[in-house]
Amino acid sequence: MQNRNLGKSGLEVSALGLGCMGMSFSFPPFPEKKEMIALIRKAVEMGITFFDTAEVYGPYVNEELVGEALLPFHGQVIIATKFGFKPSSSGDGRWTELDSRPEHIRDVAEASLKRLRVDAIDLFYQHRVDANIPIEDVAGAVKDLIQAGKVKYFGLSEAGVKTIRRAHAIQPVTALQSEYSLMYRTAEKEIIPTLEELGIGFVPFSPLGRGFLTGKINENTKFEQGDFRNTLPRFTAEALKANQALVELLERIAKLKNATPPQIALAWLLNQKPWIVPIPGTKKPQRLEENIGATAVELNVEDLQEINAAADKIQIQGARYPEAMDKLTGR
Repeated sequence: MQNRNLGKSGLEVSALGLGCMGMSFSFPPFPEKKEMIALIRKAVEMGITFFDTAEVYGPYVNEELVGEALLPFHGQVIIATKFGFKPSSSGDGRWTELDSRPEHIRDVAEASLKRLRVDAIDLFYQHRVDANIPIEDVAGAVKDLIQAGKVKYFGLSEAGVKTIRRAHAIQPVTALQSEYSLMYRTAEKEIIPTLEELGIGFVPFSPLGRGFLTGKINENTKFEQGDFRNTLPRFTAEALKANQALVELLERIAKLKNATPPQIALAWLLNQKPWIVPIPGTKKPQRLEENIGATAVELNVEDLQEINAAADKIQIQGARYPEAMDKLTGR
């Protein structure tokens, strides 16, 4: 496993990270905790040093899982977590409301430190931009935590260009975490050029299109009750059927490269910029190994041009989020 630097921050991580959300949130059924601890530790053994979690995943239980699993590897791994949500005021138990008040950020940091069992949070992302709180106040609060030794690096998630620039002027942003894959390429227009200009790393989440780009999902697929994908327009039977053209492209390239479709999808991402670090999630050891295998797949200039040209002709059907959720992104 090769390492990469997240922009110009000096933060070095494995070229591929591990998204841990699905181990206890959004994508049931959830395996036994001991199985996921074993999977996370297997990832470390295979060279992954970058792990992603958040207080809202569960909530809380995902941070606890990651903290316990990585306790023997302190100093060897980087753990990213996030702040910015709070329980809904309706009392329905959901975490759908934003809260990036400086005092809340400080409280979240203290609680996350305990759950992760660390002395400092390696990378602390604002999970979604809070329109009610100036981003300068958010960046300032994280800056104070960095100066206090409780946080090492500051990140943003799903932020727009103006927000990134304003935050970066107060406290240098180490990484932006946003959705990016062959299925969703919006970041290419403005986000990626801005990150390159400012020296900020990019951490794509859902690099396999929430599982679609594995080739294991089609219009007949039935998801578990409570699976997040049941709410997404892109995962209706009609959209899944229409979007199979992208999977067929990956399958064709995979055969030529003696690889699998998800390996091609991840290799394509890794070839976009040397400071891009995807964080595919999985609950299965064999998928972990398959994903890591993507780092050994070689795509030359002609391969990338062929993939881009073919992908450009495919019109992806279905919005990635319901309208209410999409309003929280790209601010």
